[in-house]
Parts: sequence; structure tokens; C-alpha cells
Amino acid sequence: MTRTAILIDGGFYRKRFEKGMKHTPAEAADALIGYCFRHLSEHHTKHDLYRIFYYDAYPCKKKIFHPLHNRTFDFSKSNYYAWMNSFLKELTKKRKVALRLGTVDEGSAVYSLTASATNDILMKKRSVEDLVDSDFVPSIKQKGVDMRIGMDIASLAYKKLVDQIVLIAGDADFVPAAKLARREGLDVVLDPLNLPIKDDLFEHIDGKHSCGDPYKTSQKSNDAYKI
Repeated sequence: MTRTAILIDGGFYRKRFEKGMKHTPAEAADALIGYCFRHLSEHHTKHDLYRIFYYDAYPCKKKIFHPLHNRTFDFSKSNYYAWMNSFLKELTKKRKVALRLGTVDEGSAVYSLTASATNDILMKKRSVEDLVDSDFVPSIKQKGVDMRIGMDIASLAYKKLVDQIVLIAGDADFVPAAKLARREGLDVVLDPLNLPIKDDLFEHIDGKHSCGDPYKTSQKSNDAYKI
């Protein structure tokens, strides 16, 4: 039986499936864990779950100045702030789930123009007076998340705690840690959530597999983590 650890880049996952907070925090947590268990049930080899590691950060609670409205917005009173805190709390209740939380860089948090709005202004297709709410997005960076992913991969590999790592992520930041894990004999599977990856990333992983929409998983997979 293959002993498997599943590592989730929470920011990447939420951007892919939880944008707009269409589901309750409890529904979102159930869907995420059910999705992870599909990785254990959709292969011919039998898998034993070591642990699910979820990497993210508590939401920003800073007051950020909005240039369009010429006033500050208190993020600690936003719907997203309440939703995110509840979502993380729901995950702590799940069996075999470990949260690895970094921080948000509140000192550099600002509202920024979207790339399309910036391009329109530079190309003189629109003026500053034409800007609307949807042209601005909060720019809030996380700190310490990628480092925690790398450290856990190294620990799992060096201590021989697992045979396989499933990494739910979407960029190349994981490559050094993945190379280390493979050198130590681990099977490294990348799940980019059905998004394309660069061709040169394939040389640093042992396989790529995604499990579809978390909200359309089979009842069998959703029930598995409740045992």
C-alpha cells in the first residue's frame, strides 16, 4: 500500500474554486477534503493517507485606501474576512488535516489597477475618469507559505514518512523541493487543478493528475474521509 501525503497551496486552490464565496465555509471545507480523497481512490494502487497539509494565511484585517472612492475600506469587516476565518476553522475539525499558516504582508497591501485597466489607460482607450470598481483589486501578498511547503516536503522525504506526495499547486516554486523528494525516492504527483503547466515542469515530477470539480465528486469519495 502506498502511503500518501497531500499538500495544498490554499491560495491557488481558492482562486480556482472559491472565488466569489459561492459556498458556505463548511461546504467548501467538505468539498476540499472530498477532492483530496479522490486522489486516493482514482488510482489502481491502494493508498493510505498520511495527512493532508493545507497552506494558507489568515485574511488581511487592515484598512486599505481605495483611490476611486477616496476613502479607506476596513477588511476586517468584509464578508471575505468572516468567510475565510470560518473556512479555516472548519478545516481544523477535519480528520488528518494539518494547517500550515503563514501571514499576510499587511504593510504592502494596496488596491491596484487590473492588468486590463492599466493596458487600456496606456493605450489611451480609456481615461482615469472612466475607471470603475471592477478595475481595482486588492493586492495582498502572503509570507512564509512557500517556505512551509518546501520544509514539509523535505521533512517527509528525509524522514521517509511517505512513499508519495500529491502537490496541489500551480507554479514552479515547488520545483527545488520536488527535485529533493524525487532524489530521496518519493513519487511526486502534481495536481494543477486542470490548468495547463509549462512543458519543462514535467521533468521535475513523476506524474500529473487532477480530479475535476470538487463540488462534483462522487459520494464514495466524499464519504471516505468520514471513517
